[in-house]
Amino acid sequence: MSTQYDESNPRYQALIELLRTAETVWEGSRVFFGRWDLSPSQFNVLNLLRLNPDGLSQTDLSRQLIMHRSNLTGLVDRLEQRGLLKRKDVAADRRAYRVVLTASGSALLREILPRYYRGADELWAHLPAKRAAALLDDLRQVARNAQRVASSQG
Repeated sequence: MSTQYDESNPRYQALIELLRTAETVWEGSRVFFGRWDLSPSQFNVLNLLRLNPDGLSQTDLSRQLIMHRSNLTGLVDRLEQRGLLKRKDVAADRRAYRVVLTASGSALLREILPRYYRGADELWAHLPAKRAAALLDDLRQVARNAQRVASSQG
């Protein structure tokens, strides 16, 4: 099977459009979360902690957010200064701690999430649920392919 490696290749066009879409959604998210003085990354940290009420280590957070741990440290520091999360010692290991959502962080998410879900519905309004599920499968496969390609390059 011959593959055309130029701008007319639909796979290349899909990749470029995926990157453009990701950038557009990210910029829209920056504006959306800005009204609460949050970045999209800070929201992602808070939301992930909401889904893990017992908290997560910074290593687990960085893995789940696909973010280098050193970048996560700054996010956690800023959110902790605002009282939206806290570091909680782990009894079994005095060197370790878990990051947990505070009551203020939970309250902020209760304010944000209904608007966030409405915005997500608007974003995907034209796409039937069945097609969205298929797209999710496709995007997950693209992500796996990207990880495989990146690991083979290193």
